Amino acid sequence: MARPALVAAPTHRREKPPAAPGSAPPTAERATLEDLFAAESPQPLADAFPGKRAVHPFIGMDPVPEGTVPRHWDEIYRSPRRNRGVAYIHVPFCENHCLFCGFYQNPWSASVGPPYVDAVIAQLESFARSPAHDGPPLQAVYLGGGTPTALASPDLARLVMAIRRCLPLVPDCEITLEGRVQSFDCDKALAAFDAGVNRISVGVQSFSERIRRPLGRRAGTAGVISLLESLVGLDRGAVVVDLIYGLPQQSPEDVAGDVRLCAQLGLDGLDLYSLSLIAGTPLLSAIEKGKLHPAAGSSLGTYFAAGEEAAMAEGWSAISTTHWQGSLRERNVYNLAVKTGADCLPFGAGAGGFLGGFNYRITADLRDFAVRAGSGTCLTAAMMRATPAAPIHNALKSGMERGRLDTVAVDAALARVCGSEAASFSTHATPLLAQWSRAGLLEPYHRFHRLTRAGRFWQVAMTGRLITWLRQHPDLGDRHGRPDS
Repeated sequence: MARPALVAAPTHRREKPPAAPGSAPPTAERATLEDLFAAESPQPLADAFPGKRAVHPFIGMDPVPEGTVPRHWDEIYRSPRRNRGVAYIHVPFCENHCLFCGFYQNPWSASVGPPYVDAVIAQLESFARSPAHDGPPLQAVYLGGGTPTALASPDLARLVMAIRRCLPLVPDCEITLEGRVQSFDCDKALAAFDAGVNRISVGVQSFSERIRRPLGRRAGTAGVISLLESLVGLDRGAVVVDLIYGLPQQSPEDVAGDVRLCAQLGLDGLDLYSLSLIAGTPLLSAIEKGKLHPAAGSSLGTYFAAGEEAAMAEGWSAISTTHWQGSLRERNVYNLAVKTGADCLPFGAGAGGFLGGFNYRITADLRDFAVRAGSGTCLTAAMMRATPAAPIHNALKSGMERGRLDTVAVDAALARVCGSEAASFSTHATPLLAQWSRAGLLEPYHRFHRLTRAGRFWQVAMTGRLITWLRQHPDLGDRHGRPDS
């Protein structure tokens, strides 16, 4: 599950969808240290905080005046890139709208595929002619959506070949194709692998038909297993899946069974995400009408623990607080990069990205995109600009995402932003980190503060609170941009 944050649109699967409803931590203007403390309870998985919550996608961002957007677009595309980067290719079509999904944009039909791929290739070729093509080679490319595997094999292959032709890629670039079982088979997978894909991510969510069917997942358990066995049997690249816990009719043992099955199938990795109840989705509507009943928020930690325990029992390793590695073939490069401050070049209608300190979204209007994709002109109507404190936020988020907060790295970023005389983050955050340790969320590990199982479950809520407290650092002043509200 992976998408960069989007401007004026739902967040990309990447940065992650909004978490289940719950109490947000106080904003910077009214937070006291005690406001950010965790409950000290024998059951921190259930009781540490009032509710799970996503880190605001625009922390460390300021809105750009609408009239200056084209000028800023020109500036970032007329200059060589300087930061590490990845690319995101958006395919905004789906055969049906799954109940839980907040990213549905356009219905799929076979006729829309070829002209859409033509337009994306035109944008890629235009980028290849721009000065922004020069810079550090890209570490990963993610073809997401929507449903990229809805594309016919020839269109999918020529899109991947255009990516390899037009983008500057490191030799071991991770190229991920996101897919759904109902539109995917071995022939299409071979076409993708032959074109240059080396990682396939399949949205499974649950292997259980009684759980899948009410969510709009049409493929049955046997079909899901058959496809995954075939992909693994090809032995051409990493095969990973997305799993969700907290779904209606799901038990913690269901989650553990799904993880064990991933290991038995020989998969290379899995994402394990909490169910996100997103405004406007059919799932939330069905829940509000009493037709479906997800897991209670207070019990979600039990689901997380069941999945993590099963992964550990199978000998899998945690790459991040939500991603598990089953073999050394899996690296999860793209997901980690977009969550920790890398530039992300966006291609395709509705794609979100970050370049040159600006967050923006390519026009989602298919006709508008088709007309202007190869023109080199501004393809967005809105932008957000990173504030000076963004590198500090990124250093903090990077450690928390990996499950071990590195205050040395945060202090180094703070010194770069505020000067070497700035008070350390370590000192500023010590009372909060000490209280979280007493609450069972952190433990010492060499120079790091390592997250316990409860800490990994509450990682997003903890990261939001750390950034809230960081806003009150005495040397940062107004470098944070707009409040996290």
